[in-house]
Amino acid sequence: MKKITLPPLPPSTRPPDLAYASSEIPPHFALIGLALQHAATALALIAYVLASAKISGLSGDVTRSMVTATIIGMAMATFFQSWGGRLGSGTLLVHIPDPLLVVLSGMVAAEYGAGGLVAVGLVNGAMALGAGYLVPRLRAVLPPTVAGVVICIAGLSLTASALSHTTGMGQTGEVDGRDALIGGCTLLVIMALSIWGSRRVKLFALLCGLITGVALAAILGNLHGVETLATTPVFGLPHIPVPVLNVDPGLLVAIGLLAVMTQLDTFGSVVLMQKMNDSDWRRADMNMAGLGIRANGLANLLGAWLGAYPNATSSANIALCHISRSTSRWIGLGTAGVLALLAFLPQVSMALTLIPTPVIGAVEIYAAAYLVVSGIELIASRALDSRGIFMVGLSFIAGMGVIFLPGLADTAPAYAQFLVKNGIIVAGITAISLNLLFRLGTSQRATQVLDTKAIDIPLTQQIVNFVESKGAGWSARREAVSRAAQAALEAAEAIQSADDRQLVEIRGSFDEFNLDIELLHRGPPLILDASRAASDPNLLDIEDEAFNAALDQALAGVSHTLLKRLTDKLSSGIRGEYSYVRLHFDH
Repeated sequence: MKKITLPPLPPSTRPPDLAYASSEIPPHFALIGLALQHAATALALIAYVLASAKISGLSGDVTRSMVTATIIGMAMATFFQSWGGRLGSGTLLVHIPDPLLVVLSGMVAAEYGAGGLVAVGLVNGAMALGAGYLVPRLRAVLPPTVAGVVICIAGLSLTASALSHTTGMGQTGEVDGRDALIGGCTLLVIMALSIWGSRRVKLFALLCGLITGVALAAILGNLHGVETLATTPVFGLPHIPVPVLNVDPGLLVAIGLLAVMTQLDTFGSVVLMQKMNDSDWRRADMNMAGLGIRANGLANLLGAWLGAYPNATSSANIALCHISRSTSRWIGLGTAGVLALLAFLPQVSMALTLIPTPVIGAVEIYAAAYLVVSGIELIASRALDSRGIFMVGLSFIAGMGVIFLPGLADTAPAYAQFLVKNGIIVAGITAISLNLLFRLGTSQRATQVLDTKAIDIPLTQQIVNFVESKGAGWSARREAVSRAAQAALEAAEAIQSADDRQLVEIRGSFDEFNLDIELLHRGPPLILDASRAASDPNLLDIEDEAFNAALDQALAGVSHTLLKRLTDKLSSGIRGEYSYVRLHFDH
């Protein structure tokens, strides 16, 4: 395996708490164990395919063929994502059946048979490929705050199903004691081992939790469906259906729109993995995000010809990366290999789908908690003014409103109800729309005249207010805005330390890569390379008449040193009638 060379990834700073970072190859035992965990987690969610097949009324043989083809599609998508290069994002993103298409895919298969799924997959894949080429050009439309909203709402939307599955309330409307015990014990084992376990134990926290949950379910008599394994063949190939392409255009349009909206989740997943892989993460790598979406589209296009159900990225597997502190894409390649192997072993994959519902619910609870916190971190990474507050807040209200009050979707036109019934889609569309709307009238450059004689607002407060308010309006990173404010104060102090200089104006400019603050003043430009040699190392030995000048020179050197440490680039000079000090910060 070490002889295989994967396409290179953009430079990043390895987080110290990761066990195996993105490009590191885990030991064979850990690699196999982690790949099996990811495969088991993804296969447990094959229930979406079974639900769609039940809606369509497909026979057992056709359903098994559909499951086999879908797992092959999941394996291809996971391989493309992990391999990287021109195929995918180069991150550990495992794919599962797309939960948003359960009903529509079932409707198509019911009317047109398994061959209709070919059209579903082709439309889904084509729209995702188009989105993959478009997303890298939408940096202004998809800032980290929008990705944070989508990720956070995705976690919150899992809450109802996670608690329902864990407590058994989904079937009877009442808490089932045995289900709650099984789900609670599973979650406790996962949390305990991932928090207090040794480094090696943390790698397999989820697997230990699953084994504990399944064993407890068997003891309590809650392990059902084992008898179906006897009628399931050990080895099987997908039966390639005859393509049916004359599907109702209205259904295809709905599927295409859902495919585009699903890519919001893919975008958020790629951004989350980027952040997990880089301790100095600052902004989304839009090219990687586009490649991640493209991997999804390419796999769905290829899987469509096998009659596969379309797939999407798995938040549960992202949570597993967090539990195990392992983001190595070699694990993704191993997972793809396991999925490809199990695709031809229906008995094994069917056994994995028999994992008790409360056990899956416990995994969903952990995934929901992780996604909510990760989304909040992304949102909080940027400074927010009133525009940002309204964008985030109203997007949350729109997304959660649909989740809390499902009847709201019924008031929408019939042709749009399939979109507005999903809180993730509603929140994502709202966030993108408001972000575009609030950008109107917001200049990326700003200027303010400084009043050095003002009593009510001191000069220092004027400078801090300018930097912080404009930084929030531009949605710059909080850390960059804080450094810029501190550096601007130091520069102002250095400028005013001489009697022949007077501050006049402060200017700022921003794009997603650069934050620049410029202080204009009267008098000679600030000399940034203060000579330390000219200053005696021991001020106490200097004569009284030269002491003040030497002290001023020493303090100037301190100020200049601080400025150079706070900024990424520092310069001064003369422009027109004023001198300037420019503070540059990489963003």
